Amino acid sequence: MKCVSVRFGDPEVAPLLVDLHREYETRYGDGASVYDVNAVDFEPPHGGFLVLVDDGVTLAGGGVHRYDDTTAEVKRMWTNPDFRRQGHARTILRELEALSRGLGYEKMRLETGYLQPEAIALYSSLGYNNIGTYGIYENASGFEVDLLAP
Repeated sequence: MKCVSVRFGDPEVAPLLVDLHREYETRYGDGASVYDVNAVDFEPPHGGFLVLVDDGVTLAGGGVHRYDDTTAEVKRMWTNPDFRRQGHARTILRELEALSRGLGYEKMRLETGYLQPEAIALYSSLGYNNIGTYGIYENASGFEVDLLAP
């Protein structure tokens, strides 16, 4: 298993987007929101996209882009349903934190929907602070972590 940097349009990202679309459609009735990001947002020097792969199978992934001068935002974080509850989301999130630090960000934030209690529990367990709704999605929970904290 390895974590690799990819471009948003690379083949390793396709299963992530397809299943994320299905999941959003099932939970919220709007899977189209998966595609409301611009691929160039995930390009250096302000962003990046990572996938965790094992023997050609994408296990998990996610990207970061510039939210503001000091803050990266996570988008399109996903874990393959066949490989959930094995720590892959935790692994990809920690890798995204390292990537964000390397890009010069001091904080990292994200938001998750109210129908994703497992995601809310993960972010809380990793020391992310609930900052309330900050984005365009009604009833979403925003979380933020200080990347410079010891």
